[in-house]
Amino acid sequence: MRIKSNWYKSGRERTPQEISDALAFVVSRIADNALKNTRKDKFEIEVGTQYFEFLAEFLIFLILVGDRIVYRQLSAEDRLAFTGNLANRVGETFAENRSRLLVEDFKECKQRFIDQLNQRAGEYADFGFTEKGPEYSFYRYLAYCISQIMNEADSGWIIDQMISFEAPEAVQMVEKTLRGLYEAEPRQTRRRASVSGD
Repeated sequence: MRIKSNWYKSGRERTPQEISDALAFVVSRIADNALKNTRKDKFEIEVGTQYFEFLAEFLIFLILVGDRIVYRQLSAEDRLAFTGNLANRVGETFAENRSRLLVEDFKECKQRFIDQLNQRAGEYADFGFTEKGPEYSFYRYLAYCISQIMNEADSGWIIDQMISFEAPEAVQMVEKTLRGLYEAEPRQTRRRASVSGD
């Protein structure tokens, strides 16, 4: 999956809100991609409630990954602004999609997402996250949460899928995105070498 993680205009440092706004869009794409990959690998995830339960767990995981990454570089106040805004933006997108497709109340959908995020934040707090990334237990907990929404045939097998493939790849994409978003200067676009007919 290709993601754009650089600013088009240079010249100033971005605020935590601006960076989390940009990350919120990318996080939603990463979660969608993880869901598509999982279904492509023959795991049964029905369109409907189960579909959105999977997305909620994966989105929450990614929000908490983003929070742990910026912990290394932001003040407590800026980190709070970053994570609060990220949670709200992701929660709004999730609630908009769920409420529209499942014909549910938008505010209730968003509140349930935020409540679940707050609960999971306390649970993930027990797991380490270093400069090298999440400890195994961080991945393992995501896999456990996902396994709880799968059918019986898939619930055991999904754990390896999450730990070995989807979660590490998603973390790398969040890391890469944040590195790019914290660069004040945009990268030069690569020009293709012209081919001569001579």
